[in-house]
Amino acid sequence: MKIPFDNSYVNLPAQMFVATAPTPVPAPALIIYNQALGDALGIQGDPDAAVFAGNLIPEGAAPIAQAYAGHQFGQWNPQLGDGRAVLLGEVVAADGTRRDIQLKGAGQTPFSRRGDGRAWLGPVLREYLVSEAMHALGVPTTRALAAVTTGQDIYREEILPGAIVTRVASSHIRVGTFQYFAARQDLAALQALTDHVIARHYPTATGPTDLLDQVIARTAKLVARWMGLGFIHGVMNTDNMSIAGETIDYGPCAFIDGFHPGQVFSAIDRQGRYAYANQPQIAAWNMAQFATALIPLMPDQDAAIEQFTQAVNRFGDIYLAQWRAVFAAKLGITAPVAEDTALITDLLDLMAVERTDFTSLFAQLSGENPRDLFIDRPAFDAWALRWHARRAPDFLKIMAGANPQIIPRNHQVEACIQSAVSGDFAPFHALLGAVTQPFAPLNAATAQFAKPPTDAELVKQTFCGT
Repeated sequence: MKIPFDNSYVNLPAQMFVATAPTPVPAPALIIYNQALGDALGIQGDPDAAVFAGNLIPEGAAPIAQAYAGHQFGQWNPQLGDGRAVLLGEVVAADGTRRDIQLKGAGQTPFSRRGDGRAWLGPVLREYLVSEAMHALGVPTTRALAAVTTGQDIYREEILPGAIVTRVASSHIRVGTFQYFAARQDLAALQALTDHVIARHYPTATGPTDLLDQVIARTAKLVARWMGLGFIHGVMNTDNMSIAGETIDYGPCAFIDGFHPGQVFSAIDRQGRYAYANQPQIAAWNMAQFATALIPLMPDQDAAIEQFTQAVNRFGDIYLAQWRAVFAAKLGITAPVAEDTALITDLLDLMAVERTDFTSLFAQLSGENPRDLFIDRPAFDAWALRWHARRAPDFLKIMAGANPQIIPRNHQVEACIQSAVSGDFAPFHALLGAVTQPFAPLNAATAQFAKPPTDAELVKQTFCGT
């Protein structure tokens, strides 16, 4: 394999990372390689499991573990960093964008904090499935380039097969990366990081103020897209919030089945901090932490506090406009207006009362008998009269492009993981094929993936895999 590395992060101040080689594994074997993504990155040659396992460092790579801090469930942790990931390096893709290539589950690093630095097969397959599905759904996201088994047992609550996923991102720079240097009052590194992010992600920004505004706008748009899909990230800590406005760190993530705004899946989110309905407020809170980290760079910090506070307070209005646009498209409405907020909210309220399946409802809403999805049909009929008055003439086309038929349903993801643990990867490949064509009409092969879970199939908790 030849990977055209063009590394830039390693040219930043040395305290921003630690040179760290992946730890070799006994028997790497390729599960899957994303050929289309590899081609877009300019990678040549046949996929090599040894490279994706960290056993063979390709020419031009500069493997490092990145330093960062973060608020975890609201609690400040000044020392985090890549505890089980190694950034091999960067490439400039065919479209001119710079991308990181990272091995996740590559062994211990100086930031492992007593962890083993490894991943087991389940989280690797989950990240591959969900990140590629999100890309197909049009959501900014990290992507999966490859997955390998390692031939190594991983110890969690039981012995499980080890695996590594190769992740591609616009960058792995997080809100927590800025917090790391702000907390240490390392202004030289903070300035270098800011300059790097502006050049790499926000070239029109003229300084920290513009950068903050643009990160806020991009983050608001991202979370609105999550909400329109019923997606719950699960762990929106500041160290899991990409500065590039991409979805990153697929741990205990999940998609809602029966809708409820208070839905939580993550087994570690015992207080519901990162519940579905809380995600916009948490994103705004994270942006406030980002703003706080930028203040030391400002010459007049008192004025900056006031200005940055106003910027963060604008998050709500930006998010609401984006959220309204997302759900308006799901309802076949063009040029949404403020009054459509109530129309959208009233439908979600009806769904919450009856725990209507989120994806099925929107996929079937433009069908012949959408009222059959509700028990309280008079309530739906009253809502539908208002909806019909707002629909665009080409609402069917608009809705078809906004409402997926298939998402990575939790029970199906879990079922393919269990099959893979037993050595059968066919269900994983079948599900991947379905979720990466989410808007395609259903057929005999894919209809099974659109079915909501039965009561016996419901997944009530998800886990991060560490």
